[in-house]
Amino acid sequence: MSAKFFKSFTIISTIFISLCSVSKADGITFSGGRFDHNDSHARDMVQIDYDFDKTLFGSPIGDFKPVIGFLRTGGDAKYVYAGVRLDYKVLNNSILISPSFTPGIYGKGDAKDLGYGLEFKSQVRVALNLTPTFNIGVAYSHISNASLGEKNPGANNYTLGFQKNF
Repeated sequence: MSAKFFKSFTIISTIFISLCSVSKADGITFSGGRFDHNDSHARDMVQIDYDFDKTLFGSPIGDFKPVIGFLRTGGDAKYVYAGVRLDYKVLNNSILISPSFTPGIYGKGDAKDLGYGLEFKSQVRVALNLTPTFNIGVAYSHISNASLGEKNPGANNYTLGFQKNF
């Protein structure tokens, strides 16, 4: 990973924490990994999610909550999104499984052209709760335009992330 990539991650993280610290949130998740990992032109990526405390509605398997976030690749592609996640806790709340669906706006920069400005990210994150307010997890996601554009190559991504709850 390049110095420019880490500098961008640090700047984005600082701004994000500053903005989010003025309002009550369930947590902030910082992640790093690979964008379009199964392509020969895979890029490093950073992702920051703002996980709201408000439950939209409950279900027998967990609570549905809003999430917003930002993703940036080493090729300067950017993806800003908002959607919903499901928090499913297992093994006495020691494991958190969080699938999410987040439509958003994608700008390709020098990275992969995903075929359309409106993209949809489906993600599954599995985390180990280390304390009541901190966890570490892995996530796998797919970004696609659902064939809205003339082409729909999609991007498969993985990350390792840390979530801090407030």
